[in-house]
Amino acid sequence: MFIDSVELTVHSGKGGAGAVSFRREKFVPKGGPDGGDGGDGGDVYFVVDKNTHTLAHYKGKKILKAGNGKPGEGRKKHGKKGEDLILIVPPGTQVIDAASGELLLDLTEDGQKVLFLQGGKGGKGNWHFKSASNQRPTYAQPGLPGKSMQIRLELKLIADVGLVGFPNVGKSTLIATISNAKPEIANYEFTTLTPKLGLVRVSEFESFVMADIPGIIGGASEGKGLGLQFLKHIERTKSLLFMIDIASYRDPVMQFKTLKKELASFSEKLSQRDYAIALTKVDAFEVDKANEKIASFLDALHLSASEQNRYGLDERYRFFAQDLDMYEREKPFFVFPISAVAKINIEPLKYALYDLVKKARSEENSH
Repeated sequence: MFIDSVELTVHSGKGGAGAVSFRREKFVPKGGPDGGDGGDGGDVYFVVDKNTHTLAHYKGKKILKAGNGKPGEGRKKHGKKGEDLILIVPPGTQVIDAASGELLLDLTEDGQKVLFLQGGKGGKGNWHFKSASNQRPTYAQPGLPGKSMQIRLELKLIADVGLVGFPNVGKSTLIATISNAKPEIANYEFTTLTPKLGLVRVSEFESFVMADIPGIIGGASEGKGLGLQFLKHIERTKSLLFMIDIASYRDPVMQFKTLKKELASFSEKLSQRDYAIALTKVDAFEVDKANEKIASFLDALHLSASEQNRYGLDERYRFFAQDLDMYEREKPFFVFPISAVAKINIEPLKYALYDLVKKARSEENSH
């Protein structure tokens, strides 16, 4: 189950009360005050764990509390600190104030541990209050209360490449073909109901993460279809692969322009991501017919077919690819005709995407 948003009320622990106690020993008839301090209340921490992929373990939980501090005891014994509440979340989790909508934490790094709410301080025992004028204090401090906050946890997937396309364009088939992801695949729309992450291995030491997002339709940024619910996941991806189905009843150019419009309407950042285009299901046509559709698409985007085939693409089909050193951001890095089922241009696609990923990573590290 994929849970990407949960609301919780979290409490840090209350501090333990200080003790009122007096020393009682043989031959010490008037022992002084020896009440120990109360223990501090437990703290609330967030810990990021890359082995956790959803917020499902918080489903159905409304209130989570850290432990209260134990009271102090005689002989100046200090009360035990309350048990901390450790909230384990996947990378990409945002902690939001449920009342104001303010972003409190953005947790992205594996192993990150952040103190969120501190526990109440334990009260002082009565021995602290002994003075020349008060040799027998009968007062000890109560522990301070813990803190409480109602929060919303939202998970935004972190991936190198986000797949963007209308429903049933072949996103699930592609990610199942080139990565370790195993999404549901069927010949009807909206088979992908939740985002899927897949690791794409380029070599023994090189890989990138691809995210399969539920299909986006016109009006997705206004709440139509399933797209809006998951558009937020694409926000964190470093680059985008638009998947355009040339065998669909929807015009390929219309598909691309609609997707670009919906992404820009949802987030200005998304419209500025590096991107590439895969024209899917080219095996549905004879090669000449497929090339007609490819040529028409390239012409509409004012792109010229490439002459250099540096990725080893199937030479039967037309394609477009930029020189990475002379990359023009307003244009796609490449337009490749592919078929995940017939394995047409799948390996070249993987290597070309990795070049785009390396570029995005390099720019991110330089900032």
